Order: sequence, then structure tokens, then C-alpha cells
Amino acid sequence: MRLRDLHSSGGTFVNSRLCTIALISASLSLAMSALAKNNFQASGSDPKGASVSTHATGTFEVKLTPQASSESNQDPSLGRMTIDKQLHGAIEGTSKGQMLTAGTAVKGSAGYVAIEQVSGTLDGHKGTFILQHSATMTRGVPQLSITVVPDSGTGELVGLSGKMNIIIAEGKHSYEFDYVLSKTQ
Repeated sequence: MRLRDLHSSGGTFVNSRLCTIALISASLSLAMSALAKNNFQASGSDPKGASVSTHATGTFEVKLTPQASSESNQDPSLGRMTIDKQLHGAIEGTSKGQMLTAGTAVKGSAGYVAIEQVSGTLDGHKGTFILQHSATMTRGVPQLSITVVPDSGTGELVGLSGKMNIIIAEGKHSYEFDYVLSKTQ
């Protein structure tokens, strides 16, 4: 269903809320694709052999599902969604999470926070880890931070740290993930 279909499908509060959430998500997604792609490149192994910094890339499909708001919060500028991703490339696996969104009366200004747990393999290392998102857009100028929650790695991903960037080009989602998998635990 397209955004204008939501808006014209009855004019109810729920459809208005979904329209607002979809608009916030679409605006943030487009804005985030304009961010710089790299904060740092792979640097090889640490001279002490303690860790390796790696630049990983891949693609993903994402399904964002708007959730009903609580009865105490009926503000249409606030939204909540579930995240369901299928990741390919350096990360092969799935991700499940929650997103909170906020829009404002000023065009091009919005924000979201999210937490998602990634489960699968990262460059052949099996386990899980948690990503924390924080994004704002100030009158069309985006800022995005996606960071591995410290000490959230399990299995072969214990000691994982890093930052992710999301790229959206021609309707396709991809990621760049700069990470360190510490060998000292």
C-alpha cells in the first residue's frame, strides 16, 4: 500500500497515524542514504595480534510494521514499529527489533531510535549481537549512528564492537559495517 493510499483509505485516526509513521520512516531512510559512507577503512591486524579491524558490506531486505500505540499515547507524531530484516553478504542472517519514531511540524525534521538483535554469521563467525540506532534529521540534514551495544556479542562474536552505515540507492538497502572482533576476552 502506498502512502497516498493510506491517507485516502478512510481518513481514520489509525490511517493518519500510519501515514505519519510511513512519512517519517521514508524521510529518514532517504536522508540516511546521503550520509558519508565510511568512517574508517579496514586496517588489518593489530601489531600485538589482539584484534582485527574489518570493513564488511552486504545487502538487506527490511520490513517495518507499524504497531498500535498505547492508550495513554495518542499523539500521531509519535510511532512505534517492529523491524524484521534478512541480511546478506558479510552478515548472513536475520534481525528483529523495535523502532520508535517522532515527527515534527517542521518539514524535514524527525528522529528515530531503534534496537535490533542480529542473529547469524559475520564473516563466518556464528553468534548474535545487538545494534543500537539513533538518527535525527534537522530540516533535511541527517545524522545517523548505528553502534554495536558493548558486550552484546555471543558465540563466536563475543568481543565484537563496531559501527554500521545504511545506504539506500535506487530503492535497494545495503550496509557497510566497520568492526573489530577482539581476541582478548
